[in-house]
Amino acid sequence: MLPGPQVLAEQVALPLVALRSGARVVHAPNCFLPLVRRGAGVVTVHDLAFEAFPDDFSRRTGTKYRWITPRAVRSADRVIAVSQATADDLAVRYGVPSAKVRVIPNAPSLPFGDAPLPAVAAGDGTPYLLCVGDLRAKKNLARVVAAWSALRASGEFAGRLVIAGQGDVGALGLAAGSPLPPGLVVTGYLDDASLDATMRGAACVVHASLYEGFGLVVAEAMARGVPVAIADATALPEVAGDACEAFDPLDAEAIAAAVLRAVAPARSAELAVLGRARAATFSWDASAAATADVYRELLP
Repeated sequence: MLPGPQVLAEQVALPLVALRSGARVVHAPNCFLPLVRRGAGVVTVHDLAFEAFPDDFSRRTGTKYRWITPRAVRSADRVIAVSQATADDLAVRYGVPSAKVRVIPNAPSLPFGDAPLPAVAAGDGTPYLLCVGDLRAKKNLARVVAAWSALRASGEFAGRLVIAGQGDVGALGLAAGSPLPPGLVVTGYLDDASLDATMRGAACVVHASLYEGFGLVVAEAMARGVPVAIADATALPEVAGDACEAFDPLDAEAIAAAVLRAVAPARSAELAVLGRARAATFSWDASAAATADVYRELLP
């Protein structure tokens, strides 16, 4: 792997800064722990999607992650995983022993606001399902589109499908250059205020991803009392607990059935209450305190 400016900064400049400052612990919050350093090392791993879905990453980015990450976690004195699912993946793929792994979850952080629904999502004012994330293979959006299309055709859900993200529409199962079917909206990038408004306005947030190290979209939706329907895969059930409708992400009919359950009035109201309670169990203050405890483990 040829080192680029980022690699040089992470593997050369950062250790020098740590050495000059007398740091006794170096913490890399996203995989790239200096492999040669003085003092203890802590590395946070959010997921190993670059291993599970390599085509979702550019060649340079994927190569960097796949070369450095296994070396970083093996050299680290402690590894922080943002979910038990990620901790288990580290053990299977890289042989990282559980004794040096600490599971410290993420938490909702998207600011709550009162901005109106952006025009790109408001459309004709009909209810909508919402997916959040870039258009790439692991997000499994083609099956969500298929499920939504079946619900529209049957008349069971006449609303729209809004996808807040950007990328190639080929990930939606559509031919290149083909127009989006009526009712399907791809917003492109949304700023925080617009994303918050779009999430608050959704009838249901559908997260069908085949691989997630945590699932912040689910946590953010639950914090807003928005019903969620999630893939029963990787870290998503761990985050949502019982505050969701779960489905087999490989089965479009199962996705459609879970969505119908989630938007049913009584269940929707129940999920709003369960979701807020579940989201409240995740706290950045608690995660910061747990991270400080990891540092204490390594200090004399």
